[in-house]
Amino acid sequence: MTSTVLVTGAAGFIGMHVSRALLAEGARVIGVDNLNDYYDPRLKHARLERLHATSPDFAFVRQDIADAAAVDALFRTHRPATVVHLAAQAGVRYALSRPFSYVDSNLQGSTAVLEACRHHDVRHLVFASSSSVYGGNHKVPFSERDPVDHPVSFYAATKRANELMAHSYAHLFGLPVTMLRYFTVYGPWGRPDMAIWKFTDALLRGAPLDVYAGGTLMRDFTFGEDAARATVALMHRPPTGAHAASPDAPTTWRADAPDRSWAPFEVYNVGRSDPVSVNTLLSLLESLTGRRAIRRALGMQPGDVERTFADTRKLQAALGQLPEVALADGLERFVRWFRDYHAL
Repeated sequence: MTSTVLVTGAAGFIGMHVSRALLAEGARVIGVDNLNDYYDPRLKHARLERLHATSPDFAFVRQDIADAAAVDALFRTHRPATVVHLAAQAGVRYALSRPFSYVDSNLQGSTAVLEACRHHDVRHLVFASSSSVYGGNHKVPFSERDPVDHPVSFYAATKRANELMAHSYAHLFGLPVTMLRYFTVYGPWGRPDMAIWKFTDALLRGAPLDVYAGGTLMRDFTFGEDAARATVALMHRPPTGAHAASPDAPTTWRADAPDRSWAPFEVYNVGRSDPVSVNTLLSLLESLTGRRAIRRALGMQPGDVERTFADTRKLQAALGQLPEVALADGLERFVRWFRDYHAL
């Protein structure tokens, strides 16, 4: 019998790649998205067209996950065995002016998904978190065992709240949950609000581009297809909660391993553990586009962090492999796709 996987945010960047990877495995995929206008919906429609062309086993439902009754009806109709919850209001700076859109999607919408998983016997919920939860941490690389109590953006605060909400459902209702802290995912079909898209667009148009903090900020870039492969591989490994006999057995909890829980709940960093500076990123893009950047120097922006750097030992132990596409190769593939998509 073909397994049914429900993917929220299926018209999004990671959602499209995860859906394609699932279809390649022979799964039946129910994609859900509200197709909002945070960025040009035409890109979202183009991703969906690609998914429909990939397999007849892909079905799409336009739905706002903040509508709890509609989400419950969706689960009741399709009975997914597994849910990959990627739908979220993204973006660090957008939250400065539109905080309630994060409440609607990331908090209310995620609660609706958790409730539907609880009531419809979902066997595993894979849930998108973000490297942003590490906030003001200075110790690198960022480990899943590190405290994440100081978010520096409202977006990060909502994703950390998602982790805590999901853990409570894992504990209270035995819902297996895997949280994925994605590190700056990029590549073909990526998001227009991300730096790589903005830089490539500005370079090809000969337009100025904004460079913050002298270009010294560092990011751990993860290729989209690599992130999707890791997501699907971890989907097949639902946590069991076997780290302790019960929540009443505190002797099994260790202060040096606070990420271990009695509940069926796990958190993984999804990154390459290979951060590079924005200056290096720009240099690579200049080489690939054959254009020279016209820089507009700006200071550190509210909600931004100096660096992200994934400790990927837990991911390596679970999967026996890590995201493999190097930044230079991934950027080459992105620029080639970008030119083709825009007919440049």
